[in-house]
Amino acid sequence: MTGPLRERDDTQALLAAEVERARAGAGRLVLLRGATGTGRSAVLEAAAAHAAARGLRVLRARCSPEDFSVPFSAVLQLLGPVPEFTGEVAPGEDDRGSAARLWRLLRSQTTEGPVLMAVDDVDLADDASRRWLLEAARRVDRLPLLIVATERSQYDIDATPAGLTHALSPSLIRTHTLAPLTDDAAAELVRAAFPTARPRWTADCLRAAAGSPLLLHALLDDLAGAPPAPAVPEACAALYPGSYPAAVTWWLDRAGPATTEVARTLAALERADGAETYDSHFRLALLLADACDADPTRVSGWITAMTRLGLLRTDASGTPRYAHPLLRDAVLAGWPVARRQDAYRTVAEAMLRRGDGAEAVARQLLRSTPVGLPWALRVLRDAVTVAVREARPADAVNYLRRAIQEPLPDDLRQRLLTELGSLEYVCADTGAGIPRFTEALDLPAAPRDRVRTAIALGTALAGRGEVRTAVEMLSRLESGLTDQPDLARTLQTASALLSDQDQTVRQEAYRRLTETVELSPELVGASGRALLVRYAATAGAISAEEAMRRLRTLLEEPSDPLAEPFLLGTAAAVAQWADELDEAQRLVERGLAGQQASLLHPMKQALLDTRSDIAAARGQYETLVAQRPASRGGPSNADAHALIALVETSRIQEARRLADAFDLRDTQDSWELNRFLYARGVLRFTEGDVPGALHDFLECGRRQSARAVLSPVITPWRTAAAECRLALGNPREALTLAEEELRLARVWNTPRTMGRALRVLGRAVRGRRGLELGAEAVRILRDSPAQEEFVTSLLAHGFQLTVTGERGRGRDHLREGAEHAERIGSTRLLAYADEALRTAGARRTTPTRTGSTALTASERRIAELAADGRTNIEIAELLHVARRTVETHLTSAYKKLGIRRRGELRGVLEG
Repeated sequence: MTGPLRERDDTQALLAAEVERARAGAGRLVLLRGATGTGRSAVLEAAAAHAAARGLRVLRARCSPEDFSVPFSAVLQLLGPVPEFTGEVAPGEDDRGSAARLWRLLRSQTTEGPVLMAVDDVDLADDASRRWLLEAARRVDRLPLLIVATERSQYDIDATPAGLTHALSPSLIRTHTLAPLTDDAAAELVRAAFPTARPRWTADCLRAAAGSPLLLHALLDDLAGAPPAPAVPEACAALYPGSYPAAVTWWLDRAGPATTEVARTLAALERADGAETYDSHFRLALLLADACDADPTRVSGWITAMTRLGLLRTDASGTPRYAHPLLRDAVLAGWPVARRQDAYRTVAEAMLRRGDGAEAVARQLLRSTPVGLPWALRVLRDAVTVAVREARPADAVNYLRRAIQEPLPDDLRQRLLTELGSLEYVCADTGAGIPRFTEALDLPAAPRDRVRTAIALGTALAGRGEVRTAVEMLSRLESGLTDQPDLARTLQTASALLSDQDQTVRQEAYRRLTETVELSPELVGASGRALLVRYAATAGAISAEEAMRRLRTLLEEPSDPLAEPFLLGTAAAVAQWADELDEAQRLVERGLAGQQASLLHPMKQALLDTRSDIAAARGQYETLVAQRPASRGGPSNADAHALIALVETSRIQEARRLADAFDLRDTQDSWELNRFLYARGVLRFTEGDVPGALHDFLECGRRQSARAVLSPVITPWRTAAAECRLALGNPREALTLAEEELRLARVWNTPRTMGRALRVLGRAVRGRRGLELGAEAVRILRDSPAQEEFVTSLLAHGFQLTVTGERGRGRDHLREGAEHAERIGSTRLLAYADEALRTAGARRTTPTRTGSTALTASERRIAELAADGRTNIEIAELLHVARRTVETHLTSAYKKLGIRRRGELRGVLEG
């Protein structure tokens, strides 16, 4: 595609003046210089047309590398079309004699009228022709002869020979350099071809053309006939007929093989990792030079030159990149796939020699063929470690997929496949990764590694509802480990734990485990016996004190490393139920610290669930909302806690959106579903839908009872249903439910379960006995870590007192409850307290708490770490919480402390 010349008026004026000068009998050599694609040939053709119109005879020559070996090839092109000059170069005649004969012939030609000699790409002329032109330039000043030559002047990796003007006096030559098109001129060309183009599309064209008339006309040629899309394509495959990539290839060919290698390596480097930044373009030049075996100084100069031309642009970090993805793709288009893969490997090796980070090197290896050397596998595994540590499982998956392409021994491949399956499961759907585990189990490996893989596979199968399949697979592997009793016991424990996801399988698994303990206790390890303690606790058959005594004894026994997470996680869950929250927290952190982040393990999620349970028991609502992960499939324990936390903080609309996000009719049976049913019941009760709430609580109870979970340690559905019965005017049914929960609570005998049961029973009983039960609930919960239950009991008892006429005592309880509600951030309870106080003819006299004493334990701990200079990421890693949780707590702390900056924390906390 050709078009009008833009921004070449000064060039045309210069040439027009020189034409007139030649007509007057005074010639000159005019040299038009410029980078590839700046339109030198087009300008030369325009000058020839103008000269012909002014009566000059035009002689043309276009030089090319194929003519290097033919002396005077360019001159013969000029003179050859004139019949009387044909054959004037005698064979065997030396250059000097030939040059003289050709000059005499040309001079005689000028006697017939002025002549224009147009020589295109004189930098490609043979040596004899170049010397002849230099001699002609020294003699044309008294002849009606204008010589106009174009010469490529562009910075390449390989230094180019001196230009035509190197040996001439400046007085004998007029040199003019063609600059790239400005954006305004290029935009005019685009609008001329596409009058309806939008500004963004036009800007895309300008960046892809990079100021080069050659590239712009080629691009517009490819885009002709199609309406402008929202953006210019980023891949050459979308272009037709392919003028643009052909133009880019020609541009590279003119630059030479060394420049082409660097240009394509830069494109490959950018494509492999668009996020990689360099503090200076010279640092990038060093990498390219090392990868391409080039001179770093020349590479640096080339980057500078290409940036000035517009082919490269620096991004916000100062890193040079191709001006448009289409340009980058066109630069790569001429490379075979195998050659590109070699380039990625070469770049990776260069980065490794420089000491770049593992991930930077690994990103290059992602596109290379297998290296087959130890360094490649080491780099990829190191990159996996970094990505997992920074919670980027998708990146870790990419590195592992590439790692298993390397030649590996079976045992190492087995371990890597297990890691890969685990990470694929984490970052994809629940079925992802299972084929990896299956393949890993088919490979020969040490029994311990096979057990790790089996546990991961069982976790994945249970996660997608195939609980029985998971348990049967683990049982088969267990039966083949008679010579490895520790490993067999670990699989036995894993089977029992995974069975919790299905009530039928759960009953079968725990029945077998119980029978094994009774008949052959040596076959059940400490972790298996811990699960039986947990089972007894949920069944309402054991007290918290007895459960903790047994578990602490089990924790003191030697434990196999593979089985220890099961023991720690089980003990942490029971400790949380037993209101031993600090001990539970320690066990959780110890259990999580022992988890391998890249391996799927059922106890990891169990430990995270217990961490959420602890936060809920302490009334840490903001933490529960902030730490809620993205849901996968059905509702999780974290979803249930987040739902209740939203209700407690009066974000009812947000809570409703969360509740409606799940269709519980299609959700597979699990204890997490039961927990979510309870949470949705809490929301419905708060919204005023008491019948709906009662339905959820009773359905939760029905499902839990079917799983032999009778104790209120998991979800106190009976007292919740009793409150619904009271609200619906059915005190007798409420009394039955409350009495049953108190009976079970007395078995477990912890402040949280006892206090709640006593509070609700007191409401159902009423009268003097009801007041006594309410007072007992407050007394039991006062020193309990279960803050939300304590506040609820305070407010309930305060309301009871005001209703029965003891307004003074009632107001005291209500005010105290309001203060505690504000401290834990429960706006729901705070609103209830304020309403109850107004009903009692009083109001809160305590102002909103501020200052360091108003900080919750979590806020103070995070604030102190921040005051010590820790970053949010460091605090999150240290406390095993999400960074968003840290930010939320710090924001709350700033507000309470009356500060705005991190630097003020130390002084305020110390004061």
